[in-house]
Amino acid sequence: MWKTLRHSLPLQIAVAAALAWLVGTVFGPIENAEQTTWYPLLMLAKVSYIGLLKAVVGVMVLLSLLEGISNIGNVVRLKRLGGATLLFYGFTTTIAITIGLGAALMMPEWQPLTNAPPVDESISFINQDAAGAGAIATKLINMALVNPFAAVTQGNLLAIVVFTILFGISLIVALPESHPLFETIRGLNKGINTMVAGIIKLAPFAVFAIVFQFSHKGDNDLFGQLFSFAALVFGLTMVHAVIVLPLIARIAGGIGFVSLFRAISAPLAMAFATSSSAATLPVSMQAAKEELKVTPSTASMVLPLGAVMNMDGTALFEGIAAVFLAQLFGIDLSTTGIVMIFIMAMVSSVGAPGMPSGSMSGMQLVLLAAGIPLEAIAILLIIERPLDTFRTAVNVQGDLIGATVIDKWQKRFG
Repeated sequence: MWKTLRHSLPLQIAVAAALAWLVGTVFGPIENAEQTTWYPLLMLAKVSYIGLLKAVVGVMVLLSLLEGISNIGNVVRLKRLGGATLLFYGFTTTIAITIGLGAALMMPEWQPLTNAPPVDESISFINQDAAGAGAIATKLINMALVNPFAAVTQGNLLAIVVFTILFGISLIVALPESHPLFETIRGLNKGINTMVAGIIKLAPFAVFAIVFQFSHKGDNDLFGQLFSFAALVFGLTMVHAVIVLPLIARIAGGIGFVSLFRAISAPLAMAFATSSSAATLPVSMQAAKEELKVTPSTASMVLPLGAVMNMDGTALFEGIAAVFLAQLFGIDLSTTGIVMIFIMAMVSSVGAPGMPSGSMSGMQLVLLAAGIPLEAIAILLIIERPLDTFRTAVNVQGDLIGATVIDKWQKRFG
């Protein structure tokens, strides 16, 4: 048991959360806790964890997007195949985000925490009221088109994203695919992802501090609200997996429900077991060629790209999570805020690490754009890992359906 606990981060987080809730509930409100010697040390764990996340998020966004765009570059050069791939993945991701955001906004609101940290107004788009589409567009453009160096120092993630997209597109147009700069970008991105993975390993300490802080001050309904959030995410993920994607496969790809799931059962099982779309890629390639009869040239181009940019399950999760956390932290979502969440959920799916809990990297982008405190990352980690298995399977399912549909288009119109 001890060996399992030592090597399992999700189990460590669950144990830390349970212990923090138990201690905070059993001992109840502790008078003058802030004046004790141990409480500031406990809060230091939270502050250190959040500070480390803030320190890397800007660079992480820049490098992840640059690598994602460089991976798209060779597909773009194939014109018709590349355009069809990007169009299909963008279409399904848009549907997933719309399902998540729409359902979350129509649900009864989650109750705000009584001890929620303050909103960071310096980076929040939420409280900017907009009279209409023109006003929203003007405010977004004013935030996006600023000096990129100033954007990094000010934490203006929208401006970082816009500059990175423009710069990345310029690179793939100006440089050959084999240019060493692209390999350098991949190496730097691998390094920053390794750093983020190391920071995430400190999550149990931050989770203990945050859950204890809420519990001992009376926010004992946190776990109940997390359960209802997880149930909503799971339900909507199943809707996308069992209804939306198979319907697209039937209409655009000509493959029936039973035939589809029989053909992709092995990749789905691998994705569920590993929570990694990258690790599932070899099995997906085999299933696409042998079971779905996808042309090898199409499969070898569409599936690797999908593993790094087609994250339907992740996009759906991030849309719901943003609404959930905004309500949990007492943030009133305006039209501008919803638009920003939609845009950032879409952007964060490009170049997201194809590894377990890789969506937590992109989730930082969504949270900061909405002005939601990064403590929320630690709250999500309590229930994130079980949900990750299902949404990774949906990501892989979307990749395989994309390969099938695009291959049919190529054979008909190519």
